[in-house]
Amino acid sequence: MMKRDNQYSLKEAIEQLIRAYGISDKLLETTLIDSWEEVVGGVYAAHTQNMRVKAKKLFVQLDSSVLRQELMMQRSELIKKLNDKVGKKVIEDIVFR
Repeated sequence: MMKRDNQYSLKEAIEQLIRAYGISDKLLETTLIDSWEEVVGGVYAAHTQNMRVKAKKLFVQLDSSVLRQELMMQRSELIKKLNDKVGKKVIEDIVFR
């Protein structure tokens, strides 16, 4: 399909806006947080109270110390799975609280 110089597909236009406003990193962080339940499963997700990304660290607040300890033992595997989900290295560490 031939395009005029000022015609873009919706996908191309959205990608240009994301780049122009510099929100691609924030969008990746949000996508990573949204994939938490899929990666850890429903039981862990049900006990997750709050999550945020700051300085390449994912901060996860849990309401169970037992589950917190279990997740701490899986930290490196979780980091890999979450980054793989978004297709880019968004986080380098997870802090469980």
